[in-house]
Amino acid sequence: MTFSIAGHCARTGMLGIAITTSSICVASRCPWARAGVGAVSTQNITDPGLGIRGLDLMAKGGVAGETLARLLEGYPFADYRQVTIVDAQGRTAHHSGAKTLGTNAVAEMPHCVAAGNLLGNRDVPLAMVRSFAANPASHLAERLLQALEVGVAAGGEMGPVKSAGLLVVDRQPWPLVDLRVDWHDLAPVGALRGLWEAYRPQMNDYLTRALDPAAAPNYGVPGDP
Repeated sequence: MTFSIAGHCARTGMLGIAITTSSICVASRCPWARAGVGAVSTQNITDPGLGIRGLDLMAKGGVAGETLARLLEGYPFADYRQVTIVDAQGRTAHHSGAKTLGTNAVAEMPHCVAAGNLLGNRDVPLAMVRSFAANPASHLAERLLQALEVGVAAGGEMGPVKSAGLLVVDRQPWPLVDLRVDWHDLAPVGALRGLWEAYRPQMNDYLTRALDPAAAPNYGVPGDP
């Protein structure tokens, strides 16, 4: 029901995930990221707790592979879960349980890992990580979103997707980018692209408002001096 990419920017240290699925509100339960720690996508038959616990383990010093092993040790439902992890050094790990749905696949390259289930074909994750690796100078959010778009073009899910999300963390305890299309009948990834294009010019303004409101620009709305 889902395909995603988790990535780390070697240039800036940013971490994030882009994801889409055939069900509603994917960004509310599947992508998890913490600045300076890592990013986790928990998908297939999703347990959001895996994302939270995975980040907690990495925050205590666990690298991606060790974190995944500890996360699944003694866990009774591993067969139903698909999990990808990238840590703050760009190391990756992944798990696809025996009950992962339909055509499923995973691909890794340095600083990124993509995975999916109920895919149109097994080449989708590979196309995504190749796209991510080809654009190291771009903003991490742009690289992740481009990779998601490439995944759609490469075959995407076997059925139509309905929701999508883009999550990026940088240096603050809150996300730098947290954009969500909770339901779209035709093209949630296209709608996510529209949100990113609208948000990107304002992204640093919102950061400045949080960190130094005296230096922040006006909102440019009626009533704002």
